[in-house]
Amino acid sequence: MKERTITGVKPTGTPHVGNYIGAIKPALDLAKDENREAFYFIADLHALNSIQNGTQLKQLTYEVAATWLALGLDPETSMFYRQSDITEVVQLQWVLSSVTSKGLMNRAHAYKARVDANRSEGKTDDDRVNMGLFNYPVLMAADILLFQADDVPVGKDNIQHIEMARDIAGSYNNYYGTTFKLPDFFITEETAIIPGLDGRKMSKSYDNTIPLFVEEAKLKKLVNRITTDSLPPDAPKEVEGSTLFSLYRAFATTMETRQMKDAFAKGISYGEVKRELFAVMNRELTEPRLKYQELLYNKNIIDRLLAQGAEKVRPIAKEKLSEVNQRIGLILNFPSILVVKVKPMVKLSTTQTWKEA
Repeated sequence: MKERTITGVKPTGTPHVGNYIGAIKPALDLAKDENREAFYFIADLHALNSIQNGTQLKQLTYEVAATWLALGLDPETSMFYRQSDITEVVQLQWVLSSVTSKGLMNRAHAYKARVDANRSEGKTDDDRVNMGLFNYPVLMAADILLFQADDVPVGKDNIQHIEMARDIAGSYNNYYGTTFKLPDFFITEETAIIPGLDGRKMSKSYDNTIPLFVEEAKLKKLVNRITTDSLPPDAPKEVEGSTLFSLYRAFATTMETRQMKDAFAKGISYGEVKRELFAVMNRELTEPRLKYQELLYNKNIIDRLLAQGAEKVRPIAKEKLSEVNQRIGLILNFPSILVVKVKPMVKLSTTQTWKEA
């Protein structure tokens, strides 16, 4: 059997370069392996933790879907779907919640970070903590375990989620017998932490991102804003820890990367590096940018592809959930439901009552 890779992107903001380098590009590269089956989904249920505007969530979902498609995802050879279309994910989440300890959830990085922020601001520990945030790792485990993923491409800061999915799977297997395989994370050191404009991790919360499909002139301005140290132009420079080099490597060819590394060692001005960085980024993103804009203009194409993807993955989800339910003892064969035919009703006039047609 082919090994399975699964990747989800949360629609909580317009996709940026960090999303591409850290998750999207590695996932698309893995899918090129003929012995691998790739699952890609839009994690719209996860987004409900922070997006409470339905119109905004719908638009961001379209943007993430268009991003995957513009960058080369092939819905014919891959599984491409919207998380909320697969109701089995939520059902499995509840089952997994019943075998997951609160202590494990207490250790989740996102929850601990929120608690720490609350304490530093003099607020109660649970301020701005909803159950969606607290249970986030269980829903992520359901995303992964339902489809029996072998590995999950993640950034370094998301390794804990995969480790927690393994713990949750192990807990279920211990209670009910081996049902879930234990997933592994897939990470490359080059994309472990993607730096942003200010050198910190690229994140919407830091306002230091480079939107993936920003127009050419804006992209150039953003590249020129990337912070650097004060070394003179002809001084040798280290590629390790360099924001410019990290971004350049993600878009350049192997030969170009090698040449840039040599230029750093010999001495190259940061101005020249930024010009080269813009050139390779713009080269690689020009065509996807056009495809992205076209897809957002024709959202019906996205709707159709996501619907088709859901139809492809739903039988897999149903089969696994059926096995889970059988093991935990839920009754699956319900008695036939009595169907009562009701005649349609029509209204005779605006002042009269309804009567049977």
